[in-house]
This record gives sequence, C-alpha cells and structure tokens, in this order.
Amino acid sequence: MRGRIDWKYALGLELTDPGFHFSVLTEFRARLVAGKAEHLLLDRMLERFKARDLIRARGKPPTDSTHLLAAVHDRHLLELVAETLRATLDDLAATVPDGRRQITQPVWFKRYGRRIEDYRRPKRREEREARAIAIGLDGFTLLDALEGPNAPAAARQQPMVGTLRDV
Repeated sequence: MRGRIDWKYALGLELTDPGFHFSVLTEFRARLVAGKAEHLLLDRMLERFKARDLIRARGKPPTDSTHLLAAVHDRHLLELVAETLRATLDDLAATVPDGRRQITQPVWFKRYGRRIEDYRRPKRREEREARAIAIGLDGFTLLDALEGPNAPAAARQQPMVGTLRDV
C-alpha cells in the first residue's frame, strides 16, 4: 500500500502516509476466518455495490463477475482522476489565491467544490463517458494553463500538480 495512490485514496489517507504493516491484513483475515465472519464482509460489500447501482438485484451475483469488476474499475478510475483534480485545485487555492484566476475556470469551483463521492453518478454509460471526458479536459486545461506564461511560479511547483500530471 505504501506505493499505491489508489489504496491511499480509497482509505482516505494522505499521500505521504507510510501505510500499515503487511501483517495487519493477515491478522485481520485470520480473525475473520476464526470467527466464521468472512461472508459478513462479502455480503456488506455486495450491499454497497447494489446501493450504488454497480450490480443489479437478480439474485446473488458471483464474486468473480467480470461485470462487477469492470464497474468497480471504471468508477475507481473516474473518482481517482476527479479527486486528484479537486485536490490540486484546493492546493492551488491555498498557495496562490490571487493567481488562481489566471489558471482556473469559474465553473470548476462548482464541479470540484466537493469530494467526488458526494455527487450523484450518472446511470447511463454515455453520461458517464461524457463526465469522464469533461474531467479529463479540465485536467489537461489546468495543466496547460500552469505551463503558460501568466501562471504563478509557486503554482507550478505544487506537489499535487505533479501528481495530477502522473494520474
């Protein structure tokens, strides 16, 4: 987990968090098996997937379902990019409050003012793809603006700008 930004994001940890020792997962798994509670965790995950429309209630789906894995993967990537963009904009607002108008667009504050999981997700594939394209374009627009001559130098040197480039 120490080198996985996606797990740190999923667990709500800071990017600089060293993570936990590998033995924690083994101990947790052993306690689940010893208490015969391994299905409780799986059932809870499936309930949450159903609540977020990642799977349909057509009986108990298999845990290795390609559809389930693909839906979780797509959602994860979209949230990763959007949350990275939001965090970058937050850092820029704190670092260069006066210069942010030169590198941002006013509509971004509405789009990225809250954490991405606080928004309703589009149900239809076309709407999800449109949102993904909009987030990607916003990210590239921000990175292009940061490379422009009017961008404050302090903005370019923000660590989250480098993370946005990597993501």
